[in-house]
Amino acid sequence: MVEKSHTAGWLPGMFEPWSSLRNRIADWFAPASEASTTDEAYEIDLELPGVAPDDIHVSVEGNNLVVKGEKQSERTGEGRSYYFTEREYGSFQRTFRLPADADTDKISADTKNGVLTVRIAKLVEQDTSRRIDVSKG
Repeated sequence: MVEKSHTAGWLPGMFEPWSSLRNRIADWFAPASEASTTDEAYEIDLELPGVAPDDIHVSVEGNNLVVKGEKQSERTGEGRSYYFTEREYGSFQRTFRLPADADTDKISADTKNGVLTVRIAKLVEQDTSRRIDVSKG
């Protein structure tokens, strides 16, 4: 037991540079995005050129919208030597905190021309006030 406690004390410090590097790599591969709003909904657009719709996963986790997926490499590699490549491949993930008035039951997502658009409806405010008659007792 003492050994585990001792290990727990030095492992986080030892692996901190790697954890920091992992976070920077995730930021590097995170797709560019923009968010906007209308009276009826919020919209988030993410640039995902070359990513197949089947490789995109959109979910709600708590009060967060999570978009993750993977851009697959299209290289065959046979009989070809590459001098350089500027294309990016691999997994990505973006998390967006949802506003309090987001209707998580009414979320849609579609892709067009390499852009994923996620539309989150806003909750419809209902007037719940009413007058209560006071009776004479």
